[in-house]
Amino acid sequence: MVKLYYMSVLFKNENNRVVNLKSASDLSSFGFFQRNSVHEFMKFTTKVCVERSEKASRSSIKQQEYLCHIYIRSDGLSGVIISDHEYPHRVAHTLISRVLDEFYYLCHIYIRSDGLSGVIISDHEYPHRVAHTLISRVLDEFSETVPSHSWPTTLDNSSPYSALDSYLAKYQNPKEADAMTKIQEDLDETKIILHNTITSILQRGEKLDTLVAKSEDLSSQSKVFYKTARKTNQCCQLL
Repeated sequence: MVKLYYMSVLFKNENNRVVNLKSASDLSSFGFFQRNSVHEFMKFTTKVCVERSEKASRSSIKQQEYLCHIYIRSDGLSGVIISDHEYPHRVAHTLISRVLDEFYYLCHIYIRSDGLSGVIISDHEYPHRVAHTLISRVLDEFSETVPSHSWPTTLDNSSPYSALDSYLAKYQNPKEADAMTKIQEDLDETKIILHNTITSILQRGEKLDTLVAKSEDLSSQSKVFYKTARKTNQCCQLL
C-alpha cells in the first residue's frame, strides 16, 4: 500500500541545532492508543536524520517497511517525509522541494544612485546572480526608453515601458535565460543517497537507544512504548 505518514519542515543552523518549524501527519493506520507515541517517534526520527545529514544533500533511509526521505538545502531549510516502502522516491523528493520552495520567498532589490530601483520577488531556489542581472538589464533599458524627468511624476504602474512581461516569461527558467546558470546547475546537481537503516547515519559510537533515552522530544510514555515495541518488533520498526 502506498502511504505517506509524516511530513515536516525544519531548520538546521550553523551550530547543527535543528528546529521543527511545521509538521503534518496521517497516522490513521495505527491503533488509536499508539498514535501519540508514533507521532513523537516520527518527530524524533526526522530531527535525528537532519542533525546527522550534510547540508545541500538528499537522502532516503530505509528501515523495515518505512522510508525516511530527507532534503537539506544549503541555507539549512530542510524537509523530511516518512512513507512506506512503496512510495516512489522521486515523487517524495519532488514534494519536499515544492514545499520548501513555497515556505518563503526572496526579495531581490537594486537601487541606483539616481533613485531608479528594481525589485524581483522569487522563490529561494532562483539564482541570486540571475535575478540581479535581470534587474540591472531592465533598469538600463528603462532609463534609455523613459526620460528621467518623467520618473517623479509618473502615476503608479503607468510607465510606457512594456518589456517587463516578456522578461518575466523569458526568465521563468533561469537555465534557458542564462548559460552560466545551466553550467552551474549541471555541476551542482545533487545525488540522492540511499541508506539501509537510520543507524548508518549516526556518528561513530552513537546508539539509538541512548539517543531515545536522552531525548527531550519524547515523553516518558513514548520511551516505555519504544522499549516495549523494540522487544516485540512491532510499531516502532521505523527506528
